[in-house]
Amino acid sequence: MLSIEKSLLACTCNPKTRQILLFTANTHETMVLTYKKAGVDITKIKQSQTAIGKMIESTHKLQKMAKITHGFGHYAGIVEIPGEKLLATHTDGVGTKVVIANLMKKYNTIGIDCVAMNVNDIICIGATPVSFVDYIAANKNDQRIFKEIVEGLVKGAKKSAMPIVGGETAIMPDVIAGKGFSFDLAGMVVGLVSKKDMVLGNKIKTGDIIIGAKSSGLHSNGYSLARKALLTKYSVKDKVKGVGVIGESLLTPTEIYVKPVLEIIQKCKVSGLAHITGGAFTKLLRLKKIGYNIDSLPTIPPIMKLIAEQGVKPDEMYKTFNMGVGFCVIASKDQVDKIKSIFKKHNISSQEIGQITSRKGVFVNSTKIA
Repeated sequence: MLSIEKSLLACTCNPKTRQILLFTANTHETMVLTYKKAGVDITKIKQSQTAIGKMIESTHKLQKMAKITHGFGHYAGIVEIPGEKLLATHTDGVGTKVVIANLMKKYNTIGIDCVAMNVNDIICIGATPVSFVDYIAANKNDQRIFKEIVEGLVKGAKKSAMPIVGGETAIMPDVIAGKGFSFDLAGMVVGLVSKKDMVLGNKIKTGDIIIGAKSSGLHSNGYSLARKALLTKYSVKDKVKGVGVIGESLLTPTEIYVKPVLEIIQKCKVSGLAHITGGAFTKLLRLKKIGYNIDSLPTIPPIMKLIAEQGVKPDEMYKTFNMGVGFCVIASKDQVDKIKSIFKKHNISSQEIGQITSRKGVFVNSTKIA
């Protein structure tokens, strides 16, 4: 029996989750799909990021008015500006979710994703998003589609209580290829945080609890693997029992956690915050090199179960997709109930999904994934 199957049999996770994972681990033995095979090699990307980071650090002392307090490698960069204020910045995009938007000819939600990917990251260091700019690159001008994209950006901004202060629309037919309309979408967010509210993860300790807030679906990561797994067999227009129309499920907007998380920071004692995006639960190691033992995840969302059934192994799923948890809050046991009640107040379900241990690494149902 495979080692992953042994650990799954021994795990004490949700029975439904365990049943799904056992089924996945015992099927498609000859057809194994990975993120790397789909064209995204996380290991090499991290190597590139490390190399880039060393170059970026050489710029950190160029501006005397802004002192770098936390730079490359976390969820946001932080600089101290005159008046002892801390300015946080972050930039992100929506990846190949734009391909699904094009296939579905539906553009009015992808802007929500763009805002979400930025604001959900910047709140991980305790910052309040205060402004946003977007960047749309396309192969041709299409006013109707641009308006739909911006409609989503506005919805996301309103849910985040954050103004959009500008942006750029670039028409680049020689760069953005594809028949019909093709585009890419990214944004940048600026946030403010006080020193007392800054959360970097350095206070995480053994025994702390990991609270997972429910995701709305795939969010905006892992789409190269998702498309490789699903669109070989299905069309975006196909309807699957429990999932619905595949394209519509894949386009479900990313949940925005700004309001509940900022309230949690103000009312609770928090040790760490993590947006579960590319790299999934391996992202927890950004906070602190300690042990993250995840053993009580919610039932796997139907769209992710369908992806797994196409030959994606459990350990690959947990290194690529959020598996039903879009955001993690780490705090001591006595803070858990209050944190969960704040998420509930904002109509987001949450639960304890694990705890901090002294054994370094990220473990899901006893299997080390990072």
